[in-house]
Amino acid sequence: MTTLSKGFSMFLLSALIMVLLVMIVLGFMLGFTHPLPWVLIGVLIIIPFIHQRIIGNRFVKWDDSLSVGIDTIDADHKKLLSLINQLQTAAHYQTDDEMIESTLNELVDYTRYHFSREEDLMQAANYPDFEAHKQQHAAMIEQVGKFINEYRVDKTRTIDNVCQFLKTWLINHINGSDQKYAPFLKDKSQ
Repeated sequence: MTTLSKGFSMFLLSALIMVLLVMIVLGFMLGFTHPLPWVLIGVLIIIPFIHQRIIGNRFVKWDDSLSVGIDTIDADHKKLLSLINQLQTAAHYQTDDEMIESTLNELVDYTRYHFSREEDLMQAANYPDFEAHKQQHAAMIEQVGKFINEYRVDKTRTIDNVCQFLKTWLINHINGSDQKYAPFLKDKSQ
């Protein structure tokens, strides 16, 4: 979402609230027993809930179904989801480019740290699909690097693409190949 469209959507929301307030006041001119102002008050009351629901769908929430059953890896995944949500927040609200850049850099650094830790565990356990898993990590880091370069050229659209890619990739990766190595690593540690 570009800065212009973010501003426009907030303007529309504000305008809707103002129109509802004016209509409520005018509705009460029909009398306090008339249903129109009360219906409009109801609409006004539910707007924040609807807005929160729409905004909430932009963020990723930890769910126990994402757990691989290895505490350190689960903690890393929770941290990554939190950083993705921070980036999403920085991108959605009117923040400066430095905050977005800082959050993006922290996310990339932590992702590299996590991948390294995960790969060390797989290698120590002689996980048979280690190379393929490591290649997935490398491909993801490469794609994020491309997004970062695009972001530095066009800050308006690319950050939303980065957020969407990261959310989708991480959830699919955790539910896919991470779930495959988890039983192997748990068996080796016992």
